Amino acid sequence: MSFTFKPATRENLALLIGLAGPTGSGKSYTAMELASGLAGERKWCVIDTEAGRAKHYADRFTFDHGDLRPPFRPKAYEDAIMAADAAGYAVIVVDSASHEHAGEGGILEMQEAELDRMAGDDWKKREACKMAAWIKPKTEHKHFVQKLLQFRAHLILCFRAEEKIEMVRENGKMVIKPKQTLIGADGFVPICEKNLPYELTLSLLLKADRPGFPHPIKLQEQHKAMIPLDRPIGRSTGEALAKWAGGETPAAPTATLNPLLKDVLDAIEASTTQGELQSVAKQAAALPDNERTAARDVFKIRKKKIDDEKALADAALEAERTSGEQ
Repeated sequence: MSFTFKPATRENLALLIGLAGPTGSGKSYTAMELASGLAGERKWCVIDTEAGRAKHYADRFTFDHGDLRPPFRPKAYEDAIMAADAAGYAVIVVDSASHEHAGEGGILEMQEAELDRMAGDDWKKREACKMAAWIKPKTEHKHFVQKLLQFRAHLILCFRAEEKIEMVRENGKMVIKPKQTLIGADGFVPICEKNLPYELTLSLLLKADRPGFPHPIKLQEQHKAMIPLDRPIGRSTGEALAKWAGGETPAAPTATLNPLLKDVLDAIEASTTQGELQSVAKQAAALPDNERTAARDVFKIRKKKIDDEKALADAALEAERTSGEQ
C-alpha cells in the first residue's frame, strides 16, 4: 500500500465546538448565533433532545429541526448526527449532548443495566462487577467520539453544567470555594464524559451571571483571537471561525454591548450582599426593556447564590462552634 505526503494547508476544516453552561447561561441562544455565523447562507440544523425546546428560537433564527428521543445511547446520537451530515447541513447543533452521559438510556444508565445483568441483586457480586459493567457503555461512547472526528459539518455540542463547591480549611477556618476539576471552570462542571471536552476543537463554559461570555475549558492559541473573553459570543464569532477553518486569516470578531448593561452585569457579579444587589437594581431601571429583562434574570440567579453562600457559611460556623464545644 502506497502512502503519500503533500504540503499541509488549512482548508475545509470541520470544527467541533463544545458550549457548556447552567440554566440561564445562554448556551442554546449562543449556539444558534454561532451556527448562523458559521453557516453563512448555507443550511444548518438542530438535533433537539429537550422536547422541542429549540423551536422557541424559530422566530429569531432560520434552521431545520429534528427531535432526538430516548433512549439517549451514544449510537442514537451518532445516527442522528450522521443523518444530518449526509443531508448536507453546514452546521449541526446538538442541544443537549449531556443526555448521552446522564439522560434516559445514556451511558450511566447503560452501566447500571449492565451491572443488573451481570450481578442482579447480589450486592457482593455487584461490587466485584462494577468496573466490568463499564466496558460496554464506554466502548459505545468511544465509537461515538471517533465518529465525531469524521463528520464534514461543523458540530456544536451543548452541555448542561452544574455548580460544584467544596469546603476547605484555610488559616484554621472553613471556607467555601468553587470545586476545581479538570473539565470545569469557576466551579461549574459540564455534564458529560470527563474526556469529551478535550476531544473537541474548543470547549467553552458560559455562566448565568454573564450569559454568552466565554470561559475557556479548552482554547488553543490559534483560536484565541477569534474568541475574545470580554464580550459575548455572537454571529461574528462564527463568521471568524468559518473563515479560519476555510484557510483565511480573519479579523477578530466584533460585538456590540450596551456600556450601561455591561456596568450593570459587572456590578451584579461583584455584589456580595442583598443590599448591594438592591443598589444595582436601581441602576438597571434605566436599561431598555429587553436588556432590563436579561439583567433581571442574572439578578435573580445572583440573589439565590448569595443566599445559598450565606446559608453554607452559617452552617460551617455552626459546625465549627459545635465542634469547639465538644
